[in-house]
Amino acid sequence: GKEVLLLMKALNTLSTPEEKLAALCKKYADLLEESRNVQKQMKILQKKQAQVVKEKVHLQSEHGKAILARSKLESLCRELQRHNKTLKEDNMRQAREYEEKRKEGTAHFQITLNEIQAQLEQHDMHNAKLRQENIELGEKLKKLIEQYALREEHIDKVFKHKELQQQLVDAKLQQTTHLIKEAEEKHQREREFLLKEATESRHKCEQMKQQEAQLKQQLSLYMDKFEEFQTTMAKSNELFTTFRQEMEKMTKKIKKLEKETIVWRTKWENNNKALLQMAEEKTVRDKEYKGFQIKLERLEKLCRALQTERNELNEKVE
Repeated sequence: GKEVLLLMKALNTLSTPEEKLAALCKKYADLLEESRNVQKQMKILQKKQAQVVKEKVHLQSEHGKAILARSKLESLCRELQRHNKTLKEDNMRQAREYEEKRKEGTAHFQITLNEIQAQLEQHDMHNAKLRQENIELGEKLKKLIEQYALREEHIDKVFKHKELQQQLVDAKLQQTTHLIKEAEEKHQREREFLLKEATESRHKCEQMKQQEAQLKQQLSLYMDKFEEFQTTMAKSNELFTTFRQEMEKMTKKIKKLEKETIVWRTKWENNNKALLQMAEEKTVRDKEYKGFQIKLERLEKLCRALQTERNELNEKVE
């Protein structure tokens, strides 16, 4: 009401109806330009929202990769326990065979008894070293699994917290979408653009699924290779050292994955903050847009009133 009164006072200062009409047209053009700027800012905010949704999908895919790495570690631990059990059985069997040979050879080969005992002692020392190394490796794997489980629980808690924050943001976005229902017809082209982005994200998701299937195939190949390695473990100690090197590589990969999860976690938090700021800016812009619409309606009414007044004045002049 105050703006209308100020506008009426400003129009009363003008002398002719043509000047009044020109001032009103200028005011109308300014308000129209302001409304167009608000619509442009609204489009930019919607693009930012689509980018944040893409980041969320990417983080979920990284979380799936971390779960796959954990399953690999668990399978390796199970295979190691199985291998330790087979080593113990082989050692017991070899000990029984040596004991039987020693009993049979005491009657016929009394001279070579000392040599056989020396070989048995060397073999027992070698087996004791292997058992000690297997026990140490098992303890290291248990510690790694426990650390990985704790980190996985922490990551799950963080993801749950982020999902709650996302739900809160979604609720706020629903409120904002309720306020801009009247402008949905003007933004049809933007919706088509968002649909294209959604189809692209689905296509990327399908590609990630294909990559997951390929990784599963590679995992099966690695399991087959590990079984072959298990069969040759009793024959050669060099293969055991290669297995230890592979375990060290796996620990390096785990550390690398942990660093990547920390980086993606920080990105996720920054994106959520940006999304909240965009939602607040959007609500402010919507309120300004509604104010501009009300001003435009009032100016149109004034224009119509002045037009009728001008027509009456023209009739009186004629």
